[in-house]
Amino acid sequence: MQPKPDRAAWLKGGNAQCNFGFEGGGQPQHRFVLLGAPGVGKGTQAELLSQRFNICPLSTGDIFRASKALAGGCECSPAMLRALDYMNAGALVPDETVLSLIVERAKCLRCGGGFLLDGFPRTLAQAEALEKLLEENGVKLDAVLSYELPLEQIVARLSGRRTCPQCKKVFHVDSRPPRQAGICDDCGVALFLRDDDRPEAIRVRMAAYEQSTTPLVNFYRAKGLLISIEAKGAPGEIFDQTLETIRTKAKP
Repeated sequence: MQPKPDRAAWLKGGNAQCNFGFEGGGQPQHRFVLLGAPGVGKGTQAELLSQRFNICPLSTGDIFRASKALAGGCECSPAMLRALDYMNAGALVPDETVLSLIVERAKCLRCGGGFLLDGFPRTLAQAEALEKLLEENGVKLDAVLSYELPLEQIVARLSGRRTCPQCKKVFHVDSRPPRQAGICDDCGVALFLRDDDRPEAIRVRMAAYEQSTTPLVNFYRAKGLLISIEAKGAPGEIFDQTLETIRTKAKP
């Protein structure tokens, strides 16, 4: 069994090396982009796909978290430092800076083991930039997996979450309830509903998500790469559906 990749090259950029390299070995190489609104369980599917195909999940969110952890040290790349400036100011990281982070990590896109891009691209401009970058590196996507769920089901999933103010552990009133209603299992303190998990806030976020991703979805559909997957049911059921869809629809 191969060791779990530490993604050092992705998280740190620059000259960082992962704990092992891929040579392909004659095995199929998978290169996917994952799309999906908050609440559809995309992160869980990314983890399952990574384990199943032994490919690195490349999340821009992980880069942002790594840049915060490295802040103050000498390991941050120029693009990471620029991203930190925006994040520390409470601003969104602009497309240009996000793309710079990806360009710094182009060797991860060329990796013989393939990749799973999660969190990038988020806009049509990012998708067009990614397409150009992949062409420059002689790489093609196999598929863009788009996890979809009706708005009301997303609202039900997210509005049912409850968070511990101390350990930040997240529960759900239906799918993952605490042993004692409203109380954290570990800390014994009252759980709370985050402002951005309130139904009205969720609807605003979903409207913004739809506005930014509809052109992105249309872009990949026109290229024959988009695969829509209904994110309904248990994670294992969704994953089985994902695998079957990949087998039947993904480009070779």
